[in-house]
Amino acid sequence: MENGWIWFLLAVGALLTGSLWVRLRPLARWHRWRALRERALFEDALKHLLTFEHSSRDATVESLAGSLRLSQKRLLRLIARMEAAGLLHSHGAALHLSSEGKQWALRVVRAHRLWERYLADEAGVPLGELHHAAERAEHRFTPEELDALDAHLGHPLRDPHGDPIPTATGAVTPLEALPLTDWPLDQPAQILHVEDEPEVIFKEIVAEDLRPGTRVWVLERRPEYLIISDGQVEHRLTPVVAANIHVAKAIEGPSQPAGLMRLADLAQGEEAEVAALDHGCRGFSRRRLLDLGLTPGARVRVELSPAFGDPRAVRVRGSLIALRREQAAQVWVRGGSRSDGKSQHAGASQS
Repeated sequence: MENGWIWFLLAVGALLTGSLWVRLRPLARWHRWRALRERALFEDALKHLLTFEHSSRDATVESLAGSLRLSQKRLLRLIARMEAAGLLHSHGAALHLSSEGKQWALRVVRAHRLWERYLADEAGVPLGELHHAAERAEHRFTPEELDALDAHLGHPLRDPHGDPIPTATGAVTPLEALPLTDWPLDQPAQILHVEDEPEVIFKEIVAEDLRPGTRVWVLERRPEYLIISDGQVEHRLTPVVAANIHVAKAIEGPSQPAGLMRLADLAQGEEAEVAALDHGCRGFSRRRLLDLGLTPGARVRVELSPAFGDPRAVRVRGSLIALRREQAAQVWVRGGSRSDGKSQHAGASQS
């Protein structure tokens, strides 16, 4: 009888313990979420101060409140905690990073830009979608995970927008470039950096398919607009848009291999032969294009090329595949012509 009571009490204890664990699991998740939320607030504040420091301006309580969208009461508590942690200090209305705060801010920037590089190279995420995806992920990395990601990517120097990626020690290579608005007429330039804020201007640059690595010429400059060319297409840009594109002297040599064009520039109904994948196409993106059959010597035909938007339908090795424009731009082809044998690009510029 006594043994029976013992087993009964053990069973009840196990039941209560299990029930308690079920009740505690949501609480544990909430505590983890709250800790991550606090870390994200700290790191977003540090990034804001670092941005102002790089532009030689003083961040203030008002500028930080606008960036974080916090009430003044919550923001003042946050600043007090960050000051107590030795991450920032205030001088009157101005807020400045401490040396420790700056190092932490640079780690967040490093996480953001490495993750953008990974998403572009390995996952093939379009340029216009990288920033928001990296904003969500940048707070979750440990220093060890960042080092591993950096090594996996081959220690890249710049992110897909052309921004320098800080090293593990916080060193940053300066960007030596001029706004496109300051570049002289008819001199070849290469885009080094595209500013991703404000978003409305960045979307316009993406829509024009102007990205780091593109070679351009300023053909005409007026107060109300600039006309530039990438050797294939002329683009009319307002000065506020052109100022967010930074360029430097073009690297010697052609911006595209002689006699070749990009698959993205073929019109509907045109055929060509794959010559090579762009050297800037790396990681998973390169492997995926090769797996789809876009290997040197393969014949391709554009079956559908929408006037607006993506994807375009391309037939290769008997299969119909869908490619976004920026994917098709990574494939160099030769001999673009219609199926009736008439070339559509006989006069194409070879820059």
